[in-house]
Amino acid sequence: MATQALRSLGILNLERGVLPGATPPKPRPGSLLNPATFDFPVIVETVEGAWADRVVRGDPTLESACIVAARRLVERGAVAISSNCGFFIRHQAAVAGSVNVPVALSSLLLIPLLLRQLPPLAKLAVLTIDSTNCSKDLFAVDNPADLERIVIGGIENGTFWKNEMMRPPPPTDLSDIEADVTACIKRLCSAHPEIALILFECTGFPLIAPAIRRAVGLPVYDITTLSGATVASVK
Repeated sequence: MATQALRSLGILNLERGVLPGATPPKPRPGSLLNPATFDFPVIVETVEGAWADRVVRGDPTLESACIVAARRLVERGAVAISSNCGFFIRHQAAVAGSVNVPVALSSLLLIPLLLRQLPPLAKLAVLTIDSTNCSKDLFAVDNPADLERIVIGGIENGTFWKNEMMRPPPPTDLSDIEADVTACIKRLCSAHPEIALILFECTGFPLIAPAIRRAVGLPVYDITTLSGATVASVK
């Protein structure tokens, strides 16, 4: 067991909560929190006060709670740290500066790398749960020409978004998530036929990533892609 703990992925989790008398839902297949998603164990610490609506909208007062949770994960044996919401990227620098293991809190960190994978005229689509809060200053891209190659699409006001903004959030059927995301991708690809690659910001989207890959025939990256590579680098 000690060997396993030393190779665990630590995850900063959102506040989820449960309704009185309800049983907390188990992580679904493909989820960042599901142990079967990876070939290494995961350990989780909830960031106090980090309800999805606060994290998505960028509440700066959550930073100290993120650091506390990250340090607890390292104490428990995490060799790398990820998070269960792409908008935790706002606290990337603070968390990375507070622990001595690799920190990759959001798939948005992949954007500079993914742009380099594409031909100069191709575009990258960033799919987010809320495009109104996903500004390009989160992307660590300074070149204006590269920024023009990034297209942002969101599912705000859809079923999944509405559920996630609740306290506690009720589970959303995968068919509803897939429908919201598929419709958004179709809109983006219609307006931008140069899209050659898709990046999921939302950590709920990996649940339907295989279906999206089959439907659109494009590469799809997400937080599980980044987390797996991060842990593999320190094994």
